Amino acid sequence: MTRRPLPARAPATLLREAPLLKALFGEAQRLDRLQRLLEAQLQPAAREHCRVASWRDGSLLLIVTDGHWATRLRYQQRRLLRQLQSHEEFGNLTKIVFRVQPPMSPARAAGRIPTHSERAAESLEQTAAGIQDPRLRAALERLARHVRPTE
Repeated sequence: MTRRPLPARAPATLLREAPLLKALFGEAQRLDRLQRLLEAQLQPAAREHCRVASWRDGSLLLIVTDGHWATRLRYQQRRLLRQLQSHEEFGNLTKIVFRVQPPMSPARAAGRIPTHSERAAESLEQTAAGIQDPRLRAALERLARHVRPTE
């Protein structure tokens, strides 16, 4: 049994009919507005390393890309707090919390075999020659064959 896709609907219709989607979209817009206000107060070099994660109960949670930038921003925390409190959106801001979260790196290519040198293959073969246990010797020889390209 195959299912037919639902007919496409206009974004405005979706936002009117789905309250959860409307709330999620509103929260995304709110965080975007807070991010722009934050970036206006940060030094240009720090802007790409700092993102607004949440804002509730007087606490602003900022995600920073690494410890270096988190430390630099912690030194500027009082100044940043005063400047942000001057904006209506941050009127009841009482503290800023910094969390370090490195950016997600692309996943390693599947099936990629690390390359080893010819010298590593020779070393494995020499080690295998001196091993008495036949299973261990065979395993080392297999490793050496994997290192060397088959011709």
